[in-house]
Amino acid sequence: MRAKLERIVRRAPEVMVKITGRTRDAAHLKSHLAYITRNGELDGETEQGATMAGRSGLKDLQQQWEDDSVLDNKRRRDGSLSINIILSMPAGTDAVAVKDSARAFAVETFGYNHDYVFVQHLDDKHPHVHLTVRSLGHDGKRLSPRKADLQAWRERFAGELRLRWIAAEATPRRTRGRVRKADRGPVLALRKRKITPDVDRLARHEVLSEARGGRTAKHPWDEQIKSRQDAIRRRYLDYAAELQRSGVAADHELARQIRQFAKDMPAVETRRHALMNELAELASSRRRAGEQGVDANRRGDTRDDERTR
Repeated sequence: MRAKLERIVRRAPEVMVKITGRTRDAAHLKSHLAYITRNGELDGETEQGATMAGRSGLKDLQQQWEDDSVLDNKRRRDGSLSINIILSMPAGTDAVAVKDSARAFAVETFGYNHDYVFVQHLDDKHPHVHLTVRSLGHDGKRLSPRKADLQAWRERFAGELRLRWIAAEATPRRTRGRVRKADRGPVLALRKRKITPDVDRLARHEVLSEARGGRTAKHPWDEQIKSRQDAIRRRYLDYAAELQRSGVAADHELARQIRQFAKDMPAVETRRHALMNELAELASSRRRAGEQGVDANRRGDTRDDERTR
């Protein structure tokens, strides 16, 4: 726990392990494998350590997984053939260490029960690995990860990176004072195209309705979020107090850093709070612009009066 606290207060880079989608049929699988291998230009590696090279290797893997899917008579019509995962680290992280860590993670997590293939991409500032895992396991059970599984995967990937001397952590965002969930890919894509997503439009409408009506709707989850964040801050301070009692200088310094970290944690801000602040700032800006316009008109009237005299 002490080592984890040191990584947290020193803000060790956070790993990203994210499910990016699922393939539903043979055509979808083919398209995804072609994407992660850049149509065979990039080599993939399977759970057996074999290299899937070129378009011939890509075609062989596609055919094998398609043939196996025909034998999967328990799969629903909309059931997935594979689950697509991305493992990523911030820019500047050693790419070889990221790939080696991803390999070890895949072996430990899936190697004994699921077929998979992974490919590293280096054409982005963030070194990352695309890992595609067959949903059907050798034991006949299907892969169905939950939220707790994703956190366990993040911690395992971070652990593999640390074994290779790469500072990495996998703390939940709430332990860093962040309560807002990351926006989904389709929402980000719409914003990038300057299109307002429905979720943004509905949220703005709700906040505007509250402001115009001069009322604030009760949102019990806001209080729950605040209560949870207060508890997290108290836990940090409890750790600091325990370290302070040790009588060891290094522990006293870590206690000081923990207290500073808790003090610097951002204020609790949900998406609704962010919108309220944004609209309040917009209203204030318009009001200041209006006041400046009035002052300009007054100065113009004064100059006209002087010229008349």
